[in-house]
Amino acid sequence: QVQLVESGGGLVQTGGSLRLSCTASGRFISINAMGWYRQAPGRQRELVAVITSGGSTNYADSVKGRFTIARDNAKNMVYLQMNSLKPEDTAVYYCNADRVWVRLREPVDNIWGQGTQVTVSS
Repeated sequence: QVQLVESGGGLVQTGGSLRLSCTASGRFISINAMGWYRQAPGRQRELVAVITSGGSTNYADSVKGRFTIARDNAKNMVYLQMNSLKPEDTAVYYCNADRVWVRLREPVDNIWGQGTQVTVSS
């Protein structure tokens, strides 16, 4: 069974920084794209940033220039460095793996972590 575990959330003031980490554990061969999503109260879950196994990245317009996603394939980890945080960044942040190859020709799709709370005070 593949699991994603996030860490690094917390409370920070406007303009501050946080670094989220996500570790993939279990038995698998590789993971395709990994990403970070967030969900604020009363709102739908939205994409924040995604990174492919090759290192290509994509960001939501609202975080471009402030957030950076990175990945360490050897450690099965993905990170989200968040700078210049704003109150509107407050949300539960979820790690996602879009496709995990548990065996050759045996993928498991759309795995989520349990989420970590990020709160930005004004």
